[in-house]
Amino acid sequence: MGNGDRDWYAALGVRRLVNAWGTVTRVGGSLMPPEVLGAMAGAARAFVNLEELHARAGEHLARALGVPAAFVSSGAAAGFALASAACIAGDDPARMVRLPQAEGLPHVIAMHRAQRNRYDQCLRLAGAEIREFGGADRTEPWELEAAIDRDVVAIAYVAEFEGGRGSLPLADVLRIADDRRVPVIVDAAAEVPPVENLWRFVHQGAALVVFSGGKELRGPQASGLVVGREDLVRACRANSNPNQRIGRPMKAGKEEIVGLVAAVDRYLALDHDAEMARWEGQVASLVDALSGLSGASARRVCPSEPGIQPVGIPRVYVDLAPPHTPAEVVRALRDGDPAVAVGVSSAGIVLNPQCLAPGEEEVVAARVREVLRARG
Repeated sequence: MGNGDRDWYAALGVRRLVNAWGTVTRVGGSLMPPEVLGAMAGAARAFVNLEELHARAGEHLARALGVPAAFVSSGAAAGFALASAACIAGDDPARMVRLPQAEGLPHVIAMHRAQRNRYDQCLRLAGAEIREFGGADRTEPWELEAAIDRDVVAIAYVAEFEGGRGSLPLADVLRIADDRRVPVIVDAAAEVPPVENLWRFVHQGAALVVFSGGKELRGPQASGLVVGREDLVRACRANSNPNQRIGRPMKAGKEEIVGLVAAVDRYLALDHDAEMARWEGQVASLVDALSGLSGASARRVCPSEPGIQPVGIPRVYVDLAPPHTPAEVVRALRDGDPAVAVGVSSAGIVLNPQCLAPGEEEVVAARVREVLRARG
């Protein structure tokens, strides 16, 4: 066996998972298809000027998506940090070199109190200060208006939370921001599918929108896609590798850049209706296979409940009753053979077909039945 064919997971003692959880970073995001792997391998066989590659890749992606500009980051989290840097410092060398020390510069990013989350640290990484507005269960437009002053360089909006009780509709935020000439950064890391989201937020008026490259796009796990206003996308690139700026550690290499371009081209050409039909078939099979179990009931849910992204993928919610608990069932599935990763809901576990190969739904159903029967 050649070194390239070696099973490195086995050599390292790492167990493979059947992924019924989804495109979650903790279990590796997604699997890259042959087109992406081939593009990355080809990119690895030559030297290029990285700044030129970034520029040409961005132009290609912008044309393909119908947006003003695009940039390949080293992940959605890096894209969010660079978006923050772009709004604070632009592409001004004197400002860029100061980050993350932003004192004396406007550096406040306004954000719904109800949308604060662990990822907004990425905004603060570039030196931004978060200013909350609104309440946990309700926000009025005037509260955003009152939060905006000369120190506010952007408004951050998490698309996942748009339907939440404490969030204004994105359209309202964009209208208020446009009136005051403040850019809106949209965190849309896991908001694909639908494919239209890749350009929809920009067409609605968002200045910068950040997607993960390693989720549904099935590009390199360490890649992200930033799309939006030309001047701000250019500033993201200026603040990033290979320049000695705040984003230097957030390195998207030539392989990741080319790999994401190939991934986006592939994704745009997919038959998305056929993909949805496959997921629906797997969900129906799972619901049928898990019916009649003691202490559990399986149901199809779409759109998914809040907190599970993307909402438009059908899933199987397995509601549990004593003696079963979600944490113990999740652990038993992960510790078994084969190991299965699943999501968690307030009442049980969630099975997502997004990363299941055809036929793997049968493996998942068998393992869930095995665990529940053993515990029952």
